[in-house]
Amino acid sequence: MRGLFITGTDTGVGKTAVTSAAVRWLRTVRISVGAYKPAASGSELSSQGGQVWGDVESLFAALGGRFPRERICPQTFVASLAPPVAAEAEGRQVDGRLLRTGADWWRDRVDVLLVEGAGGLLSPLSDTENVADVAADLGFPVLIVARMGLGTINHTLLTIEAARARQLCVCGVVLSEAVPLPVADVSWRTNPRELQRRCDVPVLAVVRHVPGGDLLEVEELRRIPWKSLPQPKVSAVFQE
Repeated sequence: MRGLFITGTDTGVGKTAVTSAAVRWLRTVRISVGAYKPAASGSELSSQGGQVWGDVESLFAALGGRFPRERICPQTFVASLAPPVAAEAEGRQVDGRLLRTGADWWRDRVDVLLVEGAGGLLSPLSDTENVADVAADLGFPVLIVARMGLGTINHTLLTIEAARARQLCVCGVVLSEAVPLPVADVSWRTNPRELQRRCDVPVLAVVRHVPGGDLLEVEELRRIPWKSLPQPKVSAVFQE
């Protein structure tokens, strides 16, 4: 099973939108694809009065409703806090082993698995581990979704440096305007050039804000070589 671990420079940078768009695109070209989010926190009330998690719903919809939500994200928590803090508020604890074994369910079911982290690369996922720890154990190449705008060069370079310090393979950066930039902020014009000048990680796409639109319509995302994802650097299998 090939795969890609999608992380971000922060929370709310557009990881789920990019992951969902990639899932939909791979489905259109008849690639068997799955989506996995090891943990999610911050729920909303559905129209039926139940708890729903926006990221999980987006991935579920992108997959065409073909896979159970509990397999897309086996650990969900109500509070809009880091997963271990949100779990503690419920008298629970994040299962560190399940963060990894949850990915195993997808083996032999799909050819490509897109894994979406929670928050940024060093965001906590359990009491003792962060997103980078799980990414390292799963072994998939890392795609960084970076918030477009002033300050992103520092945040992106720091994320790349942190990933490489943990021997993670960073295969690219997607610059994402998750929310509309102020008119005065024209840094989006120079962000790609400056990033490319200062590191050897390719900027694969620059996604401007599309009000009410579908990121699948953004041609740059379609040009990313999703079908030729590199093989995992390790063959990590975590059996139940």
